[in-house]
Amino acid sequence: MRILFDQGIPVRLRKLILPHQVETVFEHGWGLCTNSELLTKAQEEGIDVLLTTDQNHGIGENSSEQNIAIVVLSSTSWPKIQTATVSIQQAIEHTSPGELHEVSIL
Repeated sequence: MRILFDQGIPVRLRKLILPHQVETVFEHGWGLCTNSELLTKAQEEGIDVLLTTDQNHGIGENSSEQNIAIVVLSSTSWPKIQTATVSIQQAIEHTSPGELHEVSIL
């Protein structure tokens, strides 16, 4: 599965969600894209899941036409994210294209 890390997702998480192929917005040069542009580019590239902390990244009204899933983390704190790795992995595995899944990280 191809996963795109949005800005704000600690890159160190990449090693904890194997065996997935993880790419970053930075690596693609998409750092200045709007949310809708980013979703379009990610879908065109065949990305399966966008992992973000941006609460405004929601799937639009045409969610049935989207072929990407979005997983939103409630925190950018690396120590907190580390403790939620299992929940993040489950969200990635169980979120279907066109769906948005939020992972609450305390």
